[in-house]
Amino acid sequence: MGSILERVAAGDEAAVRDCVSQYGDLVWSIALRLLKRRSEAEDAVQDIFVDIWRSAKRYDPSIAAEATFITMIARRRIYDRLRRADRRPTEVGDEVLERTVGIDADKLERQSEAHRAARALKALPDDEREVLLLAMLDGHSHSEIAERLDMPLGTVKTRARRGLLRLREQLSTTSPARKGATR
Repeated sequence: MGSILERVAAGDEAAVRDCVSQYGDLVWSIALRLLKRRSEAEDAVQDIFVDIWRSAKRYDPSIAAEATFITMIARRRIYDRLRRADRRPTEVGDEVLERTVGIDADKLERQSEAHRAARALKALPDDEREVLLLAMLDGHSHSEIAERLDMPLGTVKTRARRGLLRLREQLSTTSPARKGATR
């Protein structure tokens, strides 16, 4: 048997109850501390668990612990809620979250985003990925890439543009913030 999130992703109904039982207090404490109002926190907790169940397939134990993954989802949902209400969480809220959960949530979110970007980059066709890596990681100009790869400058620019468009599309369709957002 796997972790709770792996079991949730596999459709195990008992795992859903186990998830609420094990992580309900954590999600509740984050929601209440950041939202301040009990009624808002109650609504947020329901939304957060729905998002956790939808996102369970994305959980990778090699990247983060379950509690960390759940904390990140909770935090994103709450921040989405605050943005929709045109409010911003306070710095005190982040400090309390870090003390309570014992993680730097911003750092975790950046790491998660970096992993998503790396996966999206890997999914690109080889020719587009090669041009983008030379430009982004090595800092080469389009002219330098054309010379290095012995190809026309227009081809390099086209591959870079197509690669960037594919990356943007991939990242915008897999963004956790966009999946749960309603417009």
